[in-house]
Amino acid sequence: MSVKPPCQLTLKQISDEYGFDLSPEELVDYEQAVANSLKVYGRIDEFADEILPVKYPRASMGYRPVYEENPGNGWAWKCSIPGAESGPLAGYTVGIKDNVMVAGIPMLNGSPIMEGYIPREDATVVTRLLDAGAHIIGKTAVPAFCFDGGGCTGYPEPQPENPIDPDYMAGSSSNGSAVVLGNGEADLAIGGDQGGSIRMPASWSGCYGLKPTKGLVPYTGIFPIELTLDHVGPMARSAEDCARMLQVIAGPDGLDPRQYDVRTDDYLSGLGNSISGLRIGLLREGFDIPGMSESDVDEAVREAAKVFERAGASVMEVSAPMHSDGLTLWSAIAAEGATELMVRGDAFGTNARGHYSTDLVDFYGRARRARGRDFSQTVKATVLAGHYMSTRYNRHYYAKAQNLGRRLSEQYDAALKQVDLLVLPTTPMKAMRKPEDRSLSTVLSSALGNLYNTAPFDITGHPAMSVPIGISDGLPVGMMLIGRHWEDALVLRAAHSFQLKTSSCPVK
Repeated sequence: MSVKPPCQLTLKQISDEYGFDLSPEELVDYEQAVANSLKVYGRIDEFADEILPVKYPRASMGYRPVYEENPGNGWAWKCSIPGAESGPLAGYTVGIKDNVMVAGIPMLNGSPIMEGYIPREDATVVTRLLDAGAHIIGKTAVPAFCFDGGGCTGYPEPQPENPIDPDYMAGSSSNGSAVVLGNGEADLAIGGDQGGSIRMPASWSGCYGLKPTKGLVPYTGIFPIELTLDHVGPMARSAEDCARMLQVIAGPDGLDPRQYDVRTDDYLSGLGNSISGLRIGLLREGFDIPGMSESDVDEAVREAAKVFERAGASVMEVSAPMHSDGLTLWSAIAAEGATELMVRGDAFGTNARGHYSTDLVDFYGRARRARGRDFSQTVKATVLAGHYMSTRYNRHYYAKAQNLGRRLSEQYDAALKQVDLLVLPTTPMKAMRKPEDRSLSTVLSSALGNLYNTAPFDITGHPAMSVPIGISDGLPVGMMLIGRHWEDALVLRAAHSFQLKTSSCPVK
């Protein structure tokens, strides 16, 4: 790649955008000055780039499955990548969410804009899974750029279907991962979570999904949405398998700026320990939400808490008043933050130390400028709002929402001094029906209408896990467990204990 210096017309356009008001005479001087400053890039071109390692050969590069080969439409791509011959995940098959880079395997990220992109790197979580002996068998379908909480904007059609009832959405954006688990096509799956996208499909589709403590699992090599909201974690048909997967993928890799002062644990050894004496707090603001909560969901979660009580835990009600405003804060952060990083920043942005996947930056940067009309309705609506707010109000509301996020986190922390775990419905409602039309209002309602209880914990970074607790009116209900930062092991232990006492897992 060679860097070409800008002409005076280009410099004038930049000058006008920033209000420099450069005169024609000044532009002549700056043209030469900028050209001189760009000479250093020739030297950078002489160096080889840093690329994440690809340690395991691809046994089969695979194909895009259709029709009977893709029941429930959970797969974006099928392939075969065997890992190490032995290890803690030997014998386990894994689906990888299709915003995670797997070298040589196409990555659509749910959008036609990414058609033709083939990563050259393996994300850190991919390498760690393969090192542990896992067998990667495909990429799981996602909605457009994973910016959709229901699952109605993905490419190509058809959309993933709820494994319990195909007339309903599976939850998103890790909906494909939930579907392949629900259909018994994979043992484990990687999910991603910025507004609840591990926990929402786990809740709606009836599997287990853990959003780990912020930064516990490296996000390196994964298409981001917003640096402060990005999480990646395990999904499975049991709490134990989530723990087994987390044991492998947790820990710093030295390449992810989201990771700071990471504290890992042994997530498997304590699973069978008693929960007697544990203090469970029903989070008041997570129930009885006007216009959202379904009474059977609230009642099922309250009944599920009694399982802990019968096992020797105490159950009480606690409060974090700002939880009711958590989605408001999240919306302000996500709109401007995703616009800056996911779109204007060409997926990686600037001002963060860590690994940058330059092949993704190159491909996506060109593609989004050429194919902007192909962004989904959810992304377009977000960018229009986010760009307006950041330019009209100088990022004031993004900054204030981030500040208020600390206050929200302090309220959860205060509640978690009274109790060991918070309990609330993962989503206030059961799975929604597939939208009958693709009007903007219908799509936005379907895509962004179920984040109320999940999104606040992406701001605060607390570990949060959805546990299937049964079926109501033919659809799964999920209970969410929230722990203190870095106490993911306790969350998993409580989930495992609940599963043992109820055999809860609606999926096959």
